[in-house]
Amino acid sequence: MTIEQQRVQACIRTIASTADLHPGILIVHHIPSQTVVYMSRRGLEMLGISFDELLALGTDYHQRFFNPGDAAEYAPKIWALVEQNDFAQVTSFFQQVRTIESPDWSLYLSAVRLLLRDDNDRPLLLLSYSCAIDPSSHIPLKVQRLVDENNFLRQHAATFASLTGREREVLRLLALGHSAPEIAAQLFISPQTAETHRRNVRQKLGATTAFELSEYARAFDLI
Repeated sequence: MTIEQQRVQACIRTIASTADLHPGILIVHHIPSQTVVYMSRRGLEMLGISFDELLALGTDYHQRFFNPGDAAEYAPKIWALVEQNDFAQVTSFFQQVRTIESPDWSLYLSAVRLLLRDDNDRPLLLLSYSCAIDPSSHIPLKVQRLVDENNFLRQHAATFASLTGREREVLRLLALGHSAPEIAAQLFISPQTAETHRRNVRQKLGATTAFELSEYARAFDLI
């Protein structure tokens, strides 16, 4: 065993010594291989897996248990944290996890920080702490709306980018329920021009209902 491997094992032992006292789940990630090298007992129980099975999964661990749509949102934040290489920095995010307790995704609040550097002072281990969100509270519904909006934003960013600045103004007013004459008055344009903008917005976005227009307006922070 190399000196670096000894340091990794010593660090894991320190974390494991009190891990089961925490109300949430502690996980240690090996950054170079992007694998999990430690998970507290509560986490293994929630996933219905042994530690040896967890190690054998390697990088497939992420695909098996986590919603890939969420990962597109939080993974860049985690890698930005790693690049900072600063023990003081912490980033938090919501995750949807597949556990044995429910056939649906379970919502968790997670936070990560750098735990150990290698012999060349590069990030080596990452520590994450995850706590389940009570499904009976109002929080999961609100978080799910945010997740849905973020997914919508990623999927429709190119379409939204096709709108001109004026068309985005018109979209905002349409989402707020204004008619073409009302939009014309607010933007100091003719009703005919307002109607043309309204038609162009609907065509570019492929939107046929007020709800579809409001989805764009909410996702892209127009309202």
